[in-house]
Amino acid sequence: MSRIINVVVIGYGGMGGWHTQRLQEIPEVHLAGVYDIKPERNAAAEAKGIHAYKSFQEVLDDPTVDVLTLAIPNDQHKPIAIQAMAAGKNVISEKPVTLGSADLEEMIAASKKYGVMFTVHQNRRWDEDFRIVKKILADKTLGRVFRISSRVHGSRGIPGDWRNTKEAGGGMVLDWGVHLLDQMNMMMGQMPVSCYARLTYVTNEEVDDGFTSLFTFANGIDFVVEVGTSNFINLPRWYVEGINGTAEVTDFACNGKIVVAKSDEKHDAVPIITAAGLTKTMAPRTPDTISELPLPRIPSDIHDYYRNIAATLNGEATQIVTHDQQRQVMKLMEAIFESANNNKVVYF
Repeated sequence: MSRIINVVVIGYGGMGGWHTQRLQEIPEVHLAGVYDIKPERNAAAEAKGIHAYKSFQEVLDDPTVDVLTLAIPNDQHKPIAIQAMAAGKNVISEKPVTLGSADLEEMIAASKKYGVMFTVHQNRRWDEDFRIVKKILADKTLGRVFRISSRVHGSRGIPGDWRNTKEAGGGMVLDWGVHLLDQMNMMMGQMPVSCYARLTYVTNEEVDDGFTSLFTFANGIDFVVEVGTSNFINLPRWYVEGINGTAEVTDFACNGKIVVAKSDEKHDAVPIITAAGLTKTMAPRTPDTISELPLPRIPSDIHDYYRNIAATLNGEATQIVTHDQQRQVMKLMEAIFESANNNKVVYF
């Protein structure tokens, strides 16, 4: 039988708590405990029956610990990860892996130097809405696709913790953008040709509270990636335009539909009346020329992430989130900042 992998979660906040729940749900791994710099968070873990280490050094000194999952502020990922790898521990960093490409290369170099696994928790690869759109694209349901829009909208601004400070690596590009960009990479299978982006500072002057970016690809697809935190009416989570149809995934619950053309119009479009005149161009298609299809359903299990970690450390698989994928996402985030700050198109 494969060896059960012992994992300690560093940081017992929102995501740290999420990790501890998932780790207790699958037999391939064992939650060995947590450590947080705040005593009250350690006490909260112990109240739930989770072992809390007395110090970070105690975690590093425990020879039974195989993996550390870092659920801590973004600016702490690099120093803590390198310290853990130097102690012989395998490391999972929460996203974003760090704040820049140079730091990332130091972390990758440390993993090679100390002979340990180093990866990132890109959990949104298991979102069903993403997998639905990926299947629509792969199956050519809409014919040739020329534009994909991926948006996440909220109306509460940036969370009022370290995520709204520049020093800690806050802002929506690093918080939500990293997810959407990783999904784009997984869907497209290639880096884009160019990027043009704008940042917003509606509710916060120190870091971006949203952004809109347009990526162009060599295969002719324009890919819009957008995050907003001042949207009281949300645009669709996904909107996919093809030469033979359109698909919309409205929300995370995967409401939506696909509309495809099944035949050409046999006559000119009947004009519709607007307030100031007629239009044939924007007249809707007649019902007999289109079909409305339900969205496909794609089973997904987020527990596969930690199953892969266990299989990788047991020599039965390779890590899902690779170093090159981390490099690509980092370059995409840096391109958004460069484009927005200089009001220019960035070419890869």
